Amino acid sequence: MHIAPVLQGYTLDEYLRCVDLYDRAGVDLTLEPVVGLGSVCRRQGTAEAERIITTLASMGIKLHGFGFKLQGLAKVGRLLVSADSMAWSYDARRRPPLPGCRHKNCANCARFALLWRERVLAVLDAAQERPVQLALAL
Repeated sequence: MHIAPVLQGYTLDEYLRCVDLYDRAGVDLTLEPVVGLGSVCRRQGTAEAERIITTLASMGIKLHGFGFKLQGLAKVGRLLVSADSMAWSYDARRRPPLPGCRHKNCANCARFALLWRERVLAVLDAAQERPVQLALAL
């Protein structure tokens, strides 16, 4: 099993320092199939986060965005090779169940998740390019 490296930081300089630390340890992040990008999920719609992601992607690092919501995907989804999010489940938890669903809410509902996936794909289509979607285990 391969464990993907994760970049952490807050400012661009901190992320670049993290890249440098991996390099000094002998890990060429550009050769990794995917590199997690930590600490941007709550600020993914900001110009600073966009600058961080743009810079790291331009270095040839294949990024995975943890916790990416629709707004973040619309801005930088084209720069990510993959992304995940629990936004669909959070949203479903606060709504009544879909018609025909017998559970209390659709927070763990495959139907709701697939409908949300269609929303994500529409956002990514509007941005022209899509990152790979993680597999949904049903």
